[in-house]
Amino acid sequence: MTMRIGVITFPGSLDDRDAARAVRFAGAEPVALWHGSHSLEGVDALVLPGGFSYGDYLRCGAIAALSPIMSEVIDAANKGMPVLGICNGFQMLAEAHLLEGGLIRNDHGSFICRDQLLRVENASTAWTGNFEQGQEITIPLKNGEGGFIADADTVKRLEGEGQVAFRYLGVNPNGSVNDIAGVSNARGNVVGLMPHPEHAIEEGFGPDTHAAMRNGTDGLAFFTSVITQALVAR
Repeated sequence: MTMRIGVITFPGSLDDRDAARAVRFAGAEPVALWHGSHSLEGVDALVLPGGFSYGDYLRCGAIAALSPIMSEVIDAANKGMPVLGICNGFQMLAEAHLLEGGLIRNDHGSFICRDQLLRVENASTAWTGNFEQGQEITIPLKNGEGGFIADADTVKRLEGEGQVAFRYLGVNPNGSVNDIAGVSNARGNVVGLMPHPEHAIEEGFGPDTHAAMRNGTDGLAFFTSVITQALVAR
């Protein structure tokens, strides 16, 4: 049976179609979900995509985190459903308290768009199982409010318990504490990161590599990881 992965569209989502394409490219069935619904349509996993939900008013992701469907997302996540938040989706998960910490304006005050080198710090989450621990990957990054923050005790706990999923390498593009690019919850089924794996799934369209221009496909492993986990669970 083909795995069904829901991709939620919020007012202002930009990368929902890209995320759905990545799901399909990985071999699963994307299911379009609407923020105003209370139904997850029986999906096996969820993706909260990037964009500028509600125009980033109040705080990025703060209004979207109160959308009707988020009560279902929170319930499903707490029951163990895999949930991936990408960029604005990461901000929503933080605002919904499914992930610890928060995201603030980039320390240099400007929007940034670049191919970003990351290190996989935790290869045992629902969305990172097809990576190797310590693997270096390149994923496109585009954000204006991507600086990860948390109080010292929270950061210490996230680091100590392996909940830092990804770390920026080479350059810290937004002032994130400890170069943190993405985190998971304690259970490992919920992951959020600022870079966009859905933009690095197919040769000819991904980041530049040493082998060829637009040849990077590191993002595909996010989506194949959750499919592999589901197959093992069955």
